Amino acid sequence: MNVEVERKFLCNADTLKTLEEIGGFDLTLRDLWLRKRKGCWELKCPTTGANGTEETSGEQSEANALCTRYMEITNLPEIQLRVKEVIKEDTDSETAKEISSEEDESWLSKMNLVCFAEFTTVRQSFTLEEEMVQIDLDQADFGYNVGEIEVLVSEGGDVQSALEKIERTAQKLGLTGHQQVEGKMHIYLKRNHPEHYAKLLSEHIL
Repeated sequence: MNVEVERKFLCNADTLKTLEEIGGFDLTLRDLWLRKRKGCWELKCPTTGANGTEETSGEQSEANALCTRYMEITNLPEIQLRVKEVIKEDTDSETAKEISSEEDESWLSKMNLVCFAEFTTVRQSFTLEEEMVQIDLDQADFGYNVGEIEVLVSEGGDVQSALEKIERTAQKLGLTGHQQVEGKMHIYLKRNHPEHYAKLLSEHIL
């Protein structure tokens, strides 16, 4: 299982020019984000204590604060079991094993999960092979553009090295901000579910 180390940034036409030269609210309060992308389910879970995260300077701490780290689970039976653990549903393990088809979404209603956000994103992706860094430029249909610099690290791998790669890439892109940029879901919740957004802030999830 990989850990996704990622830094978001606000992007515009100049960014592209430089490069070319979903779950229920209960899950979000645990910082678990269930979504369906391109027909496949994904669950993003926070990760802490990975190797290489010890900070030794203010500069490193700043780089660390600008990035997020999540494990991304794509195996549907494992997603169902993780979700079941969190919401403490009474569905038995055999039921979770049986419902393993991407097309069969009856497990959502069994766990009382409903969609609270639905939007479309147009994405352009680039890879800097020398650093093994992926850069995504996203344009959401609710009027928010954001970029992501992403490095995948194997579980227990060197997260600090990933942070350094992201920082070097940010410098190449001319990013100078020192404040964490909000992701698409953050903005969507702020605009469409402000009360829950405020609760996530109060719980220090966002």
